[in-house]
Amino acid sequence: MRKIVSALVSACLFAAALSVSAPAAHADRVVARVSIASQTMHVYHHGRLIHEWPVSTARQGKITPTGQWTAQWLSRNHRSRRYDNAPMPYSIFYSGHYAIHGTDQISRLGRPASAGCVRLHPDNARILFEMTRAEGLEHMRVIVVH
Repeated sequence: MRKIVSALVSACLFAAALSVSAPAAHADRVVARVSIASQTMHVYHHGRLIHEWPVSTARQGKITPTGQWTAQWLSRNHRSRRYDNAPMPYSIFYSGHYAIHGTDQISRLGRPASAGCVRLHPDNARILFEMTRAEGLEHMRVIVVH
């Protein structure tokens, strides 16, 4: 009987440890996973894939850095100081001057065309921007892979 109780207590402690760590696994309520190779973004909400969109990442001679970041700040009607006041609607900045944002060069989506940011159709950028705003910057992760 003592062994059974000990096993049950161990099982309960293990289950409790799992439940404590589970929220950390779901802390990223919004995940934007960008593939440079396929020029696509997969958007996950609470772990479920909800969108797949074409993007444009860095053109030849420019770099879209790979890695993982938490969203840093939002700018609904951003204009680029680096690139002739170019419109960057629904910007989600994640690493310095790198952002996910809408573009007016929709015909170039699906192939490299940017100076390093991740460009989206403005309608899709708005959706992602609003999701990020609703869930909070600290709950939005950007993942860029080759």
